[in-house]
Amino acid sequence: MADDQQEPDAESTGESGSDGESGQHPDRAAVRDTYDRIATHFASTREYAWPEVEEFVETHARSPTLQDGAEDGTDERERGLGLDLGCGNCRHAELLAAAGLERVVGLDVSRGLLETGRKRAQERSFTGALDLCQGDASRLPLAADGVDLAVYVATLHHLPTADARQASLDELARVLDPDGRALVSAWSTAHDRFDEADETDEHGFDTTVEWTLPGGEPVDRFYHIYAPAEFERELECSDLAVLEWEISSGNCYATVAGSGSGRSRSDSE
Repeated sequence: MADDQQEPDAESTGESGSDGESGQHPDRAAVRDTYDRIATHFASTREYAWPEVEEFVETHARSPTLQDGAEDGTDERERGLGLDLGCGNCRHAELLAAAGLERVVGLDVSRGLLETGRKRAQERSFTGALDLCQGDASRLPLAADGVDLAVYVATLHHLPTADARQASLDELARVLDPDGRALVSAWSTAHDRFDEADETDEHGFDTTVEWTLPGGEPVDRFYHIYAPAEFERELECSDLAVLEWEISSGNCYATVAGSGSGRSRSDSE
């Protein structure tokens, strides 16, 4: 269910206006049905991994905790379990697989998007490393402390309630290995699209953003647009340990560790 807030051009991505406060939260089934409906067209516009994700994976896939080889350093082989949470068409799962992780789980609530991910994996020959799973980001069907490297990109903001978003962050903390790392991102009020929003506000807002299908039919998609302070606050209130965070291309990004890491941002500074 990962989106692309780095490509705001409506003509090139199928996105169009419709910002403003949402009158009510959709249920999770409605969010799932929306992405099932637009899956094929949506996935066709999501070709490349984000630079921030590429940098994160390149940095942390080379961590000593993800290395397994001879003591003299020869025949070194990366290992571990990767997770692409809200994987969409698996463009970031592909990045994790290419980094040498033994297995990569691609999880999404939309079966339609998972099928586009399966097709991409077949076309690009990374099916051997990929396990696809339909699931809820706030109730992950994964064992505790098992994930070494995770990306949770442009999906958190689609969860329709604050409780669901907080639960998903806690679930990510639960499944991360104590030495594991994850990248979390969400669309923010710092984006140029929301020029009427004040990024210094303490709270973000709910809205819908239209996706336009090839025949011209608009489909509303739910978003919670995070104020940067709110994003940082929710991470700090979760079971995750925040190592660093930034705003890039209108998105909030945070590098985090799991609940058993004993790390905090002050430890990394």
